[in-house]
Amino acid sequence: MTRIKFTTDSAADLPAALRTELDIQVLPFPIAMGDKEYEDGFDFTPEEFYDLLLTAPKIPTHAQLNPYVFLELFERAYEEGYTDLIHTSINSKGSATCSNAFQARGDFYRDHPEAEETFHIHIIDALNYTMGYGWAVAQGARMAKEGAEPQAVVDFIQDWVDHVRVVFSPLDLRFAKKSGRVSAAAAFVGEALGLKPIMTFTDGESKILAKVRGEKAVVSKLTEMCKTERRAGTPYLLIQGNNVEQAGKLLESCRQELGEEPALSYHIGGVISINAGPNLVGLVYRV
Repeated sequence: MTRIKFTTDSAADLPAALRTELDIQVLPFPIAMGDKEYEDGFDFTPEEFYDLLLTAPKIPTHAQLNPYVFLELFERAYEEGYTDLIHTSINSKGSATCSNAFQARGDFYRDHPEAEETFHIHIIDALNYTMGYGWAVAQGARMAKEGAEPQAVVDFIQDWVDHVRVVFSPLDLRFAKKSGRVSAAAAFVGEALGLKPIMTFTDGESKILAKVRGEKAVVSKLTEMCKTERRAGTPYLLIQGNNVEQAGKLLESCRQELGEEPALSYHIGGVISINAGPNLVGLVYRV
């Protein structure tokens, strides 16, 4: 009998309710803030973390998930009798976490050669962030509950991450410039003129798609891009941080222009807000 375990990391921004409903194990990135260490997505809600982030004297840091974390995960799943483990990982071009997962898989099979025929570890590099891959994990878990075979689920997730578009605008670039991990945002100039970048990730690399003047134009541009690019009949998701006003305006704009509600409106978590800042809005959709 096929038993599939779904795992991902906390940069996928899977809401707690979805994690519980679909039995998805999320590996939390450790976040260091002063002399304290937190587990992203577990020790605080996104809203609580925004407050911590904005009042911290120094920008928090987060570490990669090391091979031992994955080896321990694989060992436990094997002992529990799963036939397949499907892990969808944060962008390999922004974190060594994905390569650590691959390394741990090789180590696991060297330690357990007998498992190669009975326990299949599938690792998918999202080459993206947030629900750009989190949504695919959730939908894959739904497919499995309805009886889909492991390879069909893997193919679905891979197809989604190959075609997903995450478009967003950091309305305040302080954190992006400090962290430096979103390189295109860190290099952006034009704030003094009131310009805001519209950004995405292409093949794992950050990219500025447009520059618009003012937050109102951000909402219009994001909506326009989704309306123009989104594949017909596929869902869209709304990304928000701590800017409730702009998230509300984006939601209303999408309702009017797209004629439907988002499949999900969610908050970015700790890792994403450290690197892009909590003051952002965006959309996730398939092209």
